[in-house]
Amino acid sequence: MPGPRWQRTGDLPDSAGKLGLGHAGNATALVSYEHTFYTDHMRVEYRMEPCKSALNPVRGMPFRWSLNPYMGCVHRCTFCYVPNFERRADRPSDERYGRSIRVKTNVADVLARELARRSWVRDEVAIGTATDPYQPAEGRFRLTRACIVELEKAWTPFSIITRGPLAVRDIDVLLEASKRVEVSVTFSIPTLDERVWRTTEPGTAPPSSRLEAVRRIASAGVDVGVGLAPILPGLSDRREQLDAVVHAAKAAGARGVWAAPVHLRPAVREHFLAALARDWPEHVTRYEELFAERAYLPSAIAAPIRERVRVAARATQLSERYRRTERAREREPAQLSLVV
Repeated sequence: MPGPRWQRTGDLPDSAGKLGLGHAGNATALVSYEHTFYTDHMRVEYRMEPCKSALNPVRGMPFRWSLNPYMGCVHRCTFCYVPNFERRADRPSDERYGRSIRVKTNVADVLARELARRSWVRDEVAIGTATDPYQPAEGRFRLTRACIVELEKAWTPFSIITRGPLAVRDIDVLLEASKRVEVSVTFSIPTLDERVWRTTEPGTAPPSSRLEAVRRIASAGVDVGVGLAPILPGLSDRREQLDAVVHAAKAAGARGVWAAPVHLRPAVREHFLAALARDWPEHVTRYEELFAERAYLPSAIAAPIRERVRVAARATQLSERYRRTERAREREPAQLSLVV
């Protein structure tokens, strides 16, 4: 069903403007305010579609399971790798991506059933690996919040990666869950450069709003870090640019940072290069050469980028790669094995 044309619908307090949010607890204000950061007015179709499964098995990553309450993302980052998966699944991966969002209406109920299985061993679940769990739709549908509650009930550790400052709304459930299991939140902040942000992340809240969200979540006592991802050669990889993000993360209370240079798989490559030709035409030839017949940057380019972030992290006494504090299993209730 077609969604409304998103516009700001009223004045909000100065504190809301700083964070990119409306009045605390007001989902309508939250979602309407986040849409003021869009560079264009677009109609978004929200497709109400129940899911058959909530958890997705993952290989080759530090976590074994992923969870995505939504498919499709209105952030519409030019470097987003998800259109590659959408194309493989025969779903829209062209310009329609970001304008049609699947809302998994029953995801929390399905997740609860999966977590209740006797075979579930409480492996870490990563939330937001495919689409942002705190994109503006979450202000309306609250599916990410509902999933957090179910994970906490099932004593299941989880991590979240997001660009959405709406995550501060859920500080209460994040803090409650962190008392029982390992919980971490990572904000993706690849740059503080305004032009790079506006052109490559057109549908996201400003980096300053994300940093304010880091500060609030850290102040509440929830583990939070910053991911400089993706870093774009020639656009956001200068030492002073990377230093600025690391220092800002430290000032906001992040426990650590990590970095990842951009990678461009099929579908993503074509989309990114088209956007690059529009916004930064002088860089197109170099990117075509860097990603000729390959998805990842040559190590001669990627390694120095990561090293710059490592040096900055050491200088600010941040961990070079964010790792959560280990929580002992004995914190679980003695009767847990009887009820799972």
